[in-house]
Amino acid sequence: MTRFILGRLGQLVIVLIGVSIIVFFTMHVLPGDVATLLLGERATMAQLESLRHQLGLDQPIVVQYFDFMAQMVRGDFGTSLRSNHPAFADVWTAFPITLQLALAALLLATVIGVPIGVVAAMRSGGVWDNFLMTATLFGVSMPIFWLGLMLLLVFGAWLDWLPIGGLMPTGLDVPRVTGMTVVDSLISGRPDLIAASVSYLILPTVTLATIPLAMIARITRSEMLAMASLDHVRTARAKGMPERRVIVRHILRNALIPVVTVIGLQLGLLLSGAVLTETIFSLPGLGRLMVDSILSRDYPVVQAGALFIAFVFVTVNLVVDLVYGLLDPRIRRS
Repeated sequence: MTRFILGRLGQLVIVLIGVSIIVFFTMHVLPGDVATLLLGERATMAQLESLRHQLGLDQPIVVQYFDFMAQMVRGDFGTSLRSNHPAFADVWTAFPITLQLALAALLLATVIGVPIGVVAAMRSGGVWDNFLMTATLFGVSMPIFWLGLMLLLVFGAWLDWLPIGGLMPTGLDVPRVTGMTVVDSLISGRPDLIAASVSYLILPTVTLATIPLAMIARITRSEMLAMASLDHVRTARAKGMPERRVIVRHILRNALIPVVTVIGLQLGLLLSGAVLTETIFSLPGLGRLMVDSILSRDYPVVQAGALFIAFVFVTVNLVVDLVYGLLDPRIRRS
């Protein structure tokens, strides 16, 4: 297991280097001039050249990359060209918003998706199976931007049940501890803050959870059906073991191994793919920060954000692999 962990840590370093190369050179070949964006169209040529020299943009691109890598090794990702804050500080400030949304969406998808998959598998070929699998097919097929807008229109505009965007109502501030409004509201112990933070999280969570919920449900069903046909399950039933115990102990337990892998991968995807949801619901998360930084050519923030997302994604995969080994002793022995 130690060799496995060290190997994955080595892969993490390789992935981060690869991501840094791709992001750095991609940002620098995009059309547009950072100096012109910062100073405006009326800036003189001397002012533009001075700013390019100050930012190091007049150096060859390979030299700029190695300078960036040298700074990154020291933990310095540069200064944001927009906010004039340390680039990683902007990323770290926005990340809790995305993390809160991703965890809430994954929790909702797991809590609902796994039982749906179990019920569909136990009623395979019946009315419930057909209904649930058709519903999950719609869940996978619906574009996030369309679903988010429909939820805003119905529950926010027409019914006026839920807020349509943002994190908290105007004038109601949550004491910042973790950066996640729901967690900070719970820490504060104020019922008004808790109710407000949860209400603002409902629509974005439902929007982001739809696709992973459908995937988890369908994979759970598929694995349950595969496990139900194995010899040890038929033997347990032949011995007279109660059906509920057969399902929980012999079918569901083994079926959860690939499901755990999918859930872990979904967390990484949700953390890196919440851009549309954050944009629709005006959430100042990491995805929206990355989009705004790309449009404004804020190289330091884009590079810091991309590397941080890659680090989180690979780390989540490592944790999933370790959990996979705990669930299946054969993997530990191999």
